[in-house]
Amino acid sequence: MSEKQLRIKRLFDLTLVVMLLPLLLLPIIVLIVAASIDTKNFGVFTQLRVGQNGKLFKIYKIRTLKDGVHRLGHLEKSATPLGKYLRKTKLDELPQLFNVLKGDMSFVGPRPDIQGFADMLEGKDQIILKVKPGITGEATIKYRDEELVLERQNDPEDYNRTIIWVDKVKINRNYVENYSFYLDLRLILKSL
Repeated sequence: MSEKQLRIKRLFDLTLVVMLLPLLLLPIIVLIVAASIDTKNFGVFTQLRVGQNGKLFKIYKIRTLKDGVHRLGHLEKSATPLGKYLRKTKLDELPQLFNVLKGDMSFVGPRPDIQGFADMLEGKDQIILKVKPGITGEATIKYRDEELVLERQNDPEDYNRTIIWVDKVKINRNYVENYSFYLDLRLILKSL
């Protein structure tokens, strides 16, 4: 992906986010209030993620998990019924529009990972870090039901690292190597 393509991609992101935010600001506020009531914590969840060039940034999401105490006294987090709905519909990701506005993310690109994944890429796979992570992308679309897939595994952590992550790297590398503006448009439409 060339510097010119990166600039055009950023201009497109800014144009689209400036058009969408006025329409989605009220629904985002309503979801934050609902999540605050539902989880009994502030309705926005932030977490450090690996971004462009390996730089860490705070991603914004609607909070979907509620703290609870396991019967053995351990603190655990579980999705509330509202949280499950927000995750299934991807409405919990609406605050990422602010990440796009700030320049941490793009509408389309590899999903931003927690530390221990994208920041560990080696060799030719590091090309993935050349672009900003995206709200959607080819791997995001393919693995939209990733949580359900992982729930069915005997060792979800191992399956994620050895099967899903390996495939996502291949998909994301292909995206960066074969980038086009029209590919981004197609992926946005496919995501809707």
